[in-house]
Amino acid sequence: VQLQASGGGLVQAGGSLRLSCIASGFTFSNYAMGWFRQAPGKEREIVAAINRNGDNTYYADSVKGRFTCSRDNAKNTVYLQMNSLIPEDTAVYYCAATNFLSRIYPYIRRVDYWGKGTLVTVSS
Repeated sequence: VQLQASGGGLVQAGGSLRLSCIASGFTFSNYAMGWFRQAPGKEREIVAAINRNGDNTYYADSVKGRFTCSRDNAKNTVYLQMNSLIPEDTAVYYCAATNFLSRIYPYIRRVDYWGKGTLVTVSS
């Protein structure tokens, strides 16, 4: 099983980035997916989640209206479009696969597979 995230980098406040996470080694379409982040000195937190067929998405309050999560099951890929970035978005971002998706925050009760992170740095 592998979840390979990419697309992180350095961006100025107000800018945008698009993260991608390519899955392999399991049946991608059978899993809900999520994006988490961990800032320096802070605990890992959920950012966004998406159900198996992509028609339901859930977001942390801190990113609602700025981030959009989507998936392409034909490409085994989940995306996180991040707009209007602020310095507080600086973190390592991780994708994750789960069979335990909830409509209630924090949306993902248990992660089955974690990916390696990609660093997002937002300068002021």
